[in-house]
Amino acid sequence: MGRGRQKAKHTKIARELKYDTYSVNYAALERELGHPSDGEDEYVDKWADEYADEDEDEERVDAR
Repeated sequence: MGRGRQKAKHTKIARELKYDTYSVNYAALERELGHPSDGEDEYVDKWADEYADEDEDEERVDAR
């Protein structure tokens, strides 16, 4: 494709993106991103019991 034809194609695409209005389904986007709704449980850290907190580690070092 020549440079003139390629530039015209890019210009056409840029105008479509700039001036066309697209409808966004926010409910579907929220489901896809995994945002919890009001009825779901809060986030639970499954690794919280496996490792000690950093503050506890510092206290052990200071006690020595």
